[in-house]
Amino acid sequence: MPTAKAALIGALCLLAGSAAAAPLPAGTLAPAFSRPDFNGRNVSLAAFRGELILVDFWATWCAPCIVELPRLIALQTRHHGKLQIIGISMDDDDAAPKQTAAQYRLNYPVVMGDAALGRLYGGVLGLPQVYLIGRDGKVLRSWRGEFNGAELDTAVDAALREGSPKP
Repeated sequence: MPTAKAALIGALCLLAGSAAAAPLPAGTLAPAFSRPDFNGRNVSLAAFRGELILVDFWATWCAPCIVELPRLIALQTRHHGKLQIIGISMDDDDAAPKQTAAQYRLNYPVVMGDAALGRLYGGVLGLPQVYLIGRDGKVLRSWRGEFNGAELDTAVDAALREGSPKP
């Protein structure tokens, strides 16, 4: 019987963990973070307060993440000064993401993420996971997994047009 009890406890833990792993809902204050980018400069979410921010959790082993990079580069270029993209690599070390950032000539900062940062954002279990954060620091919208790029463009354009409350 001890094995049945252990199995039940294990199943309940899995259910609790999966229930807790949900993207932050709209209206939630985006958790603050501060980490060095690949050039050694500190990237802080708070430093971009007052701008529209797109936080992109990604990894080099995630095919949809790599496919989205050119769209994110174009989005950052098109909305320079009004939108700030921050890439958060969930790779185990920085070698591959540094190479990918150089290869694609990413025009936005990329920092290394980890499980602790992922938990702050609701548990980053599916990549890519993207958060659109308003000027007031609150989540406007999120996407988990492969998403429609045109939908992202439309959401960014709408947020810029309508504006979101300033801090």
